[in-house]
Formats: sequence, C-alpha cells, structure tokens
Amino acid sequence: MKHPFLAGAAVVVLTAALAACGSSAEGNGPEAGGAKTPPASGPPVAGPSAGATGEPAPGASASRTGGTGGTDETPKVPADRITPATGSFTKKQKEFLVDRVPEGMDPAAVLQTGQETCDKLRYLVKVDRDTAVGSIVTGEIPDARPAVSHLCTRYQELVDEAALGYGDGTHTGGKLRPGGYRSAAPTKDCTWQIEDGAGKVLDAGASGTGKPTRITVPRTARAFTSTGCYAWLPEGDNG
Repeated sequence: MKHPFLAGAAVVVLTAALAACGSSAEGNGPEAGGAKTPPASGPPVAGPSAGATGEPAPGASASRTGGTGGTDETPKVPADRITPATGSFTKKQKEFLVDRVPEGMDPAAVLQTGQETCDKLRYLVKVDRDTAVGSIVTGEIPDARPAVSHLCTRYQELVDEAALGYGDGTHTGGKLRPGGYRSAAPTKDCTWQIEDGAGKVLDAGASGTGKPTRITVPRTARAFTSTGCYAWLPEGDNG
C-alpha cells in the first residue's frame, strides 16, 4: 500500500480502533499488572496524506530530535515512587516509566501512551511497513524508540531503520548519509533537491504521480531538501 490516500484512510481506522478498545501491545498493558488504565485519548496519528500541502513536517530541519523530555524541565517522579493505583507494573513497564512521569500525573496514564504507540505500530505494519517506518521518521508517532525498547521490542528494526531516514525539510552537513533512499507514500507535490557544499545542484526531481521513487545521495552532498515526500527510507547500507 503505497498510495497516500489509502495510507491516510488506514490511519483513520487505526485511530478509531484505538479509541474504541485501548488495546495493549504484547499483553503488557497496565491492566496486566493491575494498573488502572485511563481511556485512550491521545491525539490521532497523522498519516502521509497529512503532508498533501507539500509543507515540511513540523520540526524537520538540519537535524531531527526524538523522544520526550529533552528540554522538559518538569520534575519527574523518582523511580522508587512509580507505582500504579492498584496492582504493580512489570519490570519492562517500570523501565519505560523511569524519568517519564511528571509530578502529579498518574503513571498509568504515561504507560498508556507507550502502549498506544505500540498499538499504532502494530496496525500500520499490517497495512504497510514503509508507512509505519515513515511515521517514526517524521515524528508522527512520537517517542517510538523508548516505547519499542521496553514495551514492544519486536518493532526494534523499524526504529533502527527510521533512524537512518529523512522526513520532509532540509537536512545538511554531517546529518547526511550517502546511499540510496526510497520515498514512503509521497504526495503528488513531492519534490527534492540535493546540493554540494558550494550550492551546486547535484540532483533534483519531482514525483508528480504520487508514486514511490528512489534517489541516491552522493558523498559530495551537503544539503538535501524534500517537500511533500513524507519520508525517505534507507536502502542498503546507509549507516
């Protein structure tokens, strides 16, 4: 499934499913440990069709940042005080929650966001793997790395692949890795341009059909700009 409109429809179904059942990945949800689980009320997951305007994804720039709390100064609940209202958390759940529960917040609510991340990945992988990886690249499924590391490790390869990809925006300097890349669910307004250190255009193109395309980032590249392409995923050894 590579068509952006189909991908967007899949995301709508995913969001509705999560809101309806609040399912938990790998059977390690708060309920499994006796923790009270708040209703699934996280924001809907944006899909490739959300980039139809051709605007860069929020936060896309010379570098991407992942995870939460990088600049969050809110005091966190100490590890020895992270306990559910009833029952107990599993070891993996506790590890996920360390340094992630703001003072005054129910840790079960924080755990629920991690479980929802796993649920979204599980659904998107079934629909289209590239869309699942692209959603991590663009940050549309936030905090995938800590959730996967502790709550649904079977998706670790998706996170690892996403770390080598690019979302819409401008990427420069040392953030560029030479190699081949394929677009994940581009819109019909997908355009890209690769420049060297002197600003000379090395390659540029567009995918007016909305069909996936492939590009090669050469070793001499110093700037890569993408608009309306959603995400570029690595092919081969781009590490």
